[in-house]
Amino acid sequence: MSVSLEEYFRTTFEDKLLVKLPEREDEHLTPATRLLEKRREMTEVEQALNAQKEEFQMKMESIQQRREELERKEFTLKESLLKFDKFLKDNDAKKNRAVKKANTERDSKLQRMREIEALSVESKKLQQFLEHQKVRLTKHMVFQKYMDKVLEKADEFSENKDAIMRYDTLVTTHQHLLDRETDNQDKLEREKANLMKFMEEKNNDIMNFNNQLANLQMQLEQAQSSAVKWESVWTHIKNTAARQTLLLGRIKMATHNLFMLINKQMKTKAEPSETTEQQLQKIQIYIKDLTEIIQETGRQSDTK
Repeated sequence: MSVSLEEYFRTTFEDKLLVKLPEREDEHLTPATRLLEKRREMTEVEQALNAQKEEFQMKMESIQQRREELERKEFTLKESLLKFDKFLKDNDAKKNRAVKKANTERDSKLQRMREIEALSVESKKLQQFLEHQKVRLTKHMVFQKYMDKVLEKADEFSENKDAIMRYDTLVTTHQHLLDRETDNQDKLEREKANLMKFMEEKNNDIMNFNNQLANLQMQLEQAQSSAVKWESVWTHIKNTAARQTLLLGRIKMATHNLFMLINKQMKTKAEPSETTEQQLQKIQIYIKDLTEIIQETGRQSDTK
């Protein structure tokens, strides 16, 4: 394949390099005169190109000046807008503070009125509560008389509050024992439920582990069966890579030979550090220049 590529490029470039210029009426001109004519034409083209570049540069400078002027105007306009916006915000802030102060004073007045009304209502309720307590006290005096008779007959208690405290202690102890019994029953039920849940979870874990073990065994068998397949694929990849590397080396050799042929025709010296990509770029530039020269020569021949 490298031989065919090298022969193709060699044949093509030899045909283009050795192409004969068409016969012209001024065949009596010397090669030096023809070279001067070509140089004169290249100078005219270069001068026209420089003139276009200067005109383009002048246009760009004019556009840049207009852009800078617009930016200055835009900056001035932004500053004016910012100042006007600050003025409006200051006015709004003053207005908002005045409105907020008026609303605060109004709300404070309403709050004081509500507090006065609430205190009046609370005073009436306290008065009613006091009257109600007086009625209850009158009704409960019979119990006070009963407790006095109990103290006269019982030597264990010296005052009414001792008997009441004893009763409260017994009631509290009884309630505490009932609460402890209830808590113990709840704890026992919770422990039973936790034990059942724990046993169920462990049974499920054992089943899951058995399933995972079966799946892992199946995956191991599949991996072992596919290992042989991937080893063959890897061998094929290495062989393909070796062929591609050999092909790349042949292409680089053909490119280098073609590059050396062009340097020989142009009578230039090749740089040892140039890469294959750089050589291909120079080959492309040479082909493009040679094509333009051939086309220009053909057009001049057709004109004459």
